[in-house]
Amino acid sequence: MFTKEEALNEIKRGIAEVIDEARIESLIEHYLETGETYSVKAGFDPTAPDLHLGHTVLMQKLATFQKFGGRVQFLIGDFTGMIGDPTGKSATRKVLTQEEVRENAQTYKEQVFKILDPEKTEVVFNSQWLDALGARGIVELTTTFNVARMLERDDFEKRFKSETPIAISEFLYPLLQGYDSVALKSDIELGGTDQKFNLLMGRQLQRTYNVGKQQAVLMMPLLEGLDGVQKMSKSLGNYIGVTESPGTMFGKLLSISDDLMWRYYELLSARPLSNISALKEAVQNGEVHPKAAKEALALEITERYHGKEAAERAKEEFDRVHKKRDIPTEMPEFTFEGPLWIAKLLNDTGLEPSTSQARRDIKQGAVRIDQQKVQDEQLQLQNGEYIVQVGKRKFARVKVK
Repeated sequence: MFTKEEALNEIKRGIAEVIDEARIESLIEHYLETGETYSVKAGFDPTAPDLHLGHTVLMQKLATFQKFGGRVQFLIGDFTGMIGDPTGKSATRKVLTQEEVRENAQTYKEQVFKILDPEKTEVVFNSQWLDALGARGIVELTTTFNVARMLERDDFEKRFKSETPIAISEFLYPLLQGYDSVALKSDIELGGTDQKFNLLMGRQLQRTYNVGKQQAVLMMPLLEGLDGVQKMSKSLGNYIGVTESPGTMFGKLLSISDDLMWRYYELLSARPLSNISALKEAVQNGEVHPKAAKEALALEITERYHGKEAAERAKEEFDRVHKKRDIPTEMPEFTFEGPLWIAKLLNDTGLEPSTSQARRDIKQGAVRIDQQKVQDEQLQLQNGEYIVQVGKRKFARVKVK
């Protein structure tokens, strides 16, 4: 068993902010005394089909709560997903179709149990109660909050001052997310730091609708991407996708800086804090090489999503390619009509996020064809088969015909 102090230390690990910590303490105390569980909610709008490790920070924290008596309410916002969360957006989001939302939601369901205990998880869809709320219920919901309060949100305020359109549906979003906490009677809700306004809405609406409780709120920081500066994002090209191949995932994790490694350990690893602290001390004392610590992290995370055997193969392949400078045995293959501009090829194969970045990397000597550096950024590839490489770990086999 565990003590309340042990549970709180793990729960508070890596958090950005907590509101009503006393309530979390009392829920854990009650669980230790009676064995009665409590509910921990986190919502995910299925607005994109691909998840990256930044998305899993919340899931890791949910798994921590499961170790200490929490019953997870894993909420898929199939109703709110068709509106789109306006948080941090400078324009109204494209409205998704029901089919798009369902397809994206399936991706979430397939990934969640790689982290969470299915026996302690309830997957719920908010269309279940928001469809039933109906027009009358939604109009009633809008009377609980006024426009002036909505405009206190930083992103709404900026858009209002710049005369950028704000759809009425976007005002509905935080109200509907808050109502989810009413319907589920959640004890705790988790979210990113950018979600604070929406998370507090849940507390307020639970009071307004006389639920008999107010949820505690725990906010997690946004995970930095591979560059260690910007938040992890596919559009910035600094992400590690959950569905990426074992080799790609392992290689990307090994590419992070030594400082960023400890941030990833804190937010993504399942190791106890005491274990991580001892490892960090061993690295600082020179007893363990930073690369060995990073390999352990890369193995743990790759194993979580692909299994132990695939993770170990990824490590062996990485060592073979990078220690012996060999070409990997497996790589994506592409066929194009020629002639083909090298920068466009690099972008179309996904080796580069854009043609401009491709040109910069060519100038810096980071691009090779058949192990020879590319010097000409205007190179046109003619008929033939090529091994194209960017940096040390990105390869593609390309046929131009």
